[in-house]
Amino acid sequence: MASPSQPADVLIDARLSGVELINQPLFNKGTAFSEEERDTFHLHGLLPPTIGNLDDQVRRRMKVLRSFATDFERYAFLRDLQDINETLFYALLVRNIEETLPLVYTPTVGEGCQRFSEIWRRPRGLFLSYPNRHRMREILADPRYDKVRVIVVTDGERILGLGDQGAGGMGISIGKLSLYTACAGIHPQATLPIFLDVGTNNEERLDNPLYVGWRNPRIRGEDYDAFVEEFVAAVSERWPDVLLQWEDFAGANAGVLLERYRDRLCTFNDDIQGTAAVAAGTLMAAIGVTGVPLREQRICIVGAGAAGTGIAGLLVKAMMEEGLSESEALARFYVLDSKGLVAHGLREVAGDRAQFAQSAEAVAGWRLAEPGRIGLEDVMANAKPTALIGVSGQAGAFTEAAVREMARHVERPIIFPLSNPTSRTEAKPGDLIEWTDGRALIGTGSPFAPVPWKGRDIPINQTNNSYIFPGVGLAVLAVGARRVTDTMFMAAGRALAALSPARQDPSARLLPPVDQLRAVSLAVAAETARQAIADGVAEAIPEAEIDARIRAQVWEPVYRKYRVA
Repeated sequence: MASPSQPADVLIDARLSGVELINQPLFNKGTAFSEEERDTFHLHGLLPPTIGNLDDQVRRRMKVLRSFATDFERYAFLRDLQDINETLFYALLVRNIEETLPLVYTPTVGEGCQRFSEIWRRPRGLFLSYPNRHRMREILADPRYDKVRVIVVTDGERILGLGDQGAGGMGISIGKLSLYTACAGIHPQATLPIFLDVGTNNEERLDNPLYVGWRNPRIRGEDYDAFVEEFVAAVSERWPDVLLQWEDFAGANAGVLLERYRDRLCTFNDDIQGTAAVAAGTLMAAIGVTGVPLREQRICIVGAGAAGTGIAGLLVKAMMEEGLSESEALARFYVLDSKGLVAHGLREVAGDRAQFAQSAEAVAGWRLAEPGRIGLEDVMANAKPTALIGVSGQAGAFTEAAVREMARHVERPIIFPLSNPTSRTEAKPGDLIEWTDGRALIGTGSPFAPVPWKGRDIPINQTNNSYIFPGVGLAVLAVGARRVTDTMFMAAGRALAALSPARQDPSARLLPPVDQLRAVSLAVAAETARQAIADGVAEAIPEAEIDARIRAQVWEPVYRKYRVA
């Protein structure tokens, strides 16, 4: 890959010319092909005669983008642009990341997944369907995928907070990998989105004549496990050093698949580990404002699925690093599912959430609004949590009564409604500001505008995984990590916290602004890479070389000069 500061010439196969060259999104330059290139590759007549440049093209595309009436139209326009000219697409993203991030990722990607079949036009990534399971190795063997180093895979069963979207889940894999490139500079040719099509139980999708996926109820049980096993085995054979990211699998499968395969290849689940790291990093930034150490925090998590237990698990380890025993750390967590607080003595507790269940003795003396059930307001009144984190996918789960009760006991409540898309957020920032009299420190999964409050604007921190996973991926590639450890994600979270503007000004935002995501990804990559080396899962690279190895992986979206190979 060419150096960002000294773009190298690119050699093009002489047979790739004319329409064939223009139709390659990674090589297409549109009007920016030079006169010499138009001669060499037989492009005259296929393009307008004016020789353009990337700057003009970005301005032209941004003008069109801003002319649309809805964000979904903008999303569809950007998806088309990515499939026509990838360099232009990424140049537009990098230069306008704050404006475009919500269009290619949350919240708009949710609607993009719901309406994926309406706008699907050109192949991007791979659809590995259950009926074609015997062809899996043949599909992966195509030479065009020889340079793949990062894969994002989903089966579409739990897309954001929207549930089963079937083949529309491919939109998530495409969107995540777009951020690997836009935020961390990972070369587009090194990325591959994959959708495991095992059917869908979404009747709306199955009844839609436009639906592009396999029209069949979801495969379950042993057949599903065998299909995923075949996929992992085929990927491991094809790309022994690949980074595989699991994305938006249902709770029943997400944790199981991570544990099953995390020691077999370099892999992680962003919903579990990435969400935990960004929540931990933002919480540590908030602690810098409140002055209450992590070991003294009382943390309530609404949502006991893989994301909720992942956040709790990472924070327990962080508390233990600050001197608490495991049992002491676990006692500081209050995890709620759809039935209320997870606690022994009230009902049977099983699965991953069991380790975070409060003891019957701990809640025995609580005053409850409803005997036999402990709701969010009960937790606020009795446990007096200092932090409230939502990963439930339930809009409005943070009620006014509960938040006001929290604010009665805590000077600076830390409140993170993290569920995506915006329609699924546990509370709106404006309401949280009002209910806490402007004292809440807020982080949200999707972007929100600053909230006007008593003559000032309170910034809302987008506590989004895009602050974490691109840098983690960049670190893995830079130092050749063989595995992804939990301590690498903790290092990523701490690196993010160290960049908090609130460290210098307690009234400032908790996280760097989104337009600094490239710099954030480089900083996260550096600390994650060092942790990978310390954990013994990466090459033993001298300290002085780590930053250079990271920078060497960063691809910049600029046009290179083409020559015949």
